[in-house]
Amino acid sequence: MDFVIRPVRPGETDAVGELTARVYLDGGLLGGGADDPYLTHLKDARGRAEHAELLVAVDPGDGALLGAVAFVGDGGRYADLAGPGEAEFRMLVVDPDARGRGVGEALVRRCLELAKERGRSRILLSTQQIMHAAHRLYERLGFVRLPERDWHPEPNPTLLLLVYVLDL
Repeated sequence: MDFVIRPVRPGETDAVGELTARVYLDGGLLGGGADDPYLTHLKDARGRAEHAELLVAVDPGDGALLGAVAFVGDGGRYADLAGPGEAEFRMLVVDPDARGRGVGEALVRRCLELAKERGRSRILLSTQQIMHAAHRLYERLGFVRLPERDWHPEPNPTLLLLVYVLDL
């Protein structure tokens, strides 16, 4: 790998929030565009770092931020899906200029390692129907659909989030 996966540092949270928001906006993943209420949550990487394990992928040479993900292994404020014995991850993003380098896969694999280290029996994630590249990645890593856990987030009852699971 030509990048490093590690926990976010305090001075990096604003950049992670901006990257996350930019990826969702530019990818057409927010129905309300720049006025979508979820944008506030996407930008709040500081909050994710306080209530989940925020991981980043960075270039070891110049420290450039390449991607990020929030691992939720112990429940709490960012646990949308995980029940007892389960973990989840959220808001996986890769800078468009860094795509094709394995950044997303490395971030997911680190989440799998963390879930196993904590003795979790499975890991879950939510994804939008239009995130086809992400679906291919998850399926390649062994995740399978769990349609009975699909859900509609508040305050957007028209958005259906698909759930994937991997037994560990």
